[in-house]
Amino acid sequence: MKITSAKYIGSQPRADKCPTDGRPEYAFIGRSNVGKSSLINAMTERKNLALTSSTPGKTMCINHFLINEDWYLVDLPGYGYAQRGKKAIEQLRQMISHYVLEREQLTCLFVLIDIRHDPQAVDMGFLSFLGEHGVPFAIVFTKADKLKNAQIKPAVEKYLTALKEQWEELPPHFITSASTKLGREELLNYIDSINKNL
Repeated sequence: MKITSAKYIGSQPRADKCPTDGRPEYAFIGRSNVGKSSLINAMTERKNLALTSSTPGKTMCINHFLINEDWYLVDLPGYGYAQRGKKAIEQLRQMISHYVLEREQLTCLFVLIDIRHDPQAVDMGFLSFLGEHGVPFAIVFTKADKLKNAQIKPAVEKYLTALKEQWEELPPHFITSASTKLGREELLNYIDSINKNL
């Protein structure tokens, strides 16, 4: 898929305030600082479409980007960032849950996971939550450029092995790097194939 246009549409505090035009939505979610905004910029080849920050937990709203006038890329707030107060954490949890469970336009949720880390309880718990509620999702391993080539496959296998303890069938997964654009074509082709089947 070739991206001919990508534009920021707006940020909303709640799923029921998001666009109502019925276009399919592909949302990115993951722990704070996993590289969501960087990957969105790499996928769209727009340097500052999604604002990146070295401070975790900057994304506090649901951000919509209209791609090719046809579908939305959605940047969701990161989860698992402990520096926020309890009230803010609970508000974010409710916002994410409401979007993920109630948003009819959500076509696929891409769960971003930093490939450098061993399986984390917060990620595994979130994946279980998605499975229990039948939310369609795929796993996107980020920051593959931070590992040597020989380390990538074992890192992914570690995660897949942990998932097999809970899952009979594993979700699709992609290996990406925002800086080298690794995995960009595969992700876009996957979205394209879903769009064609809608």
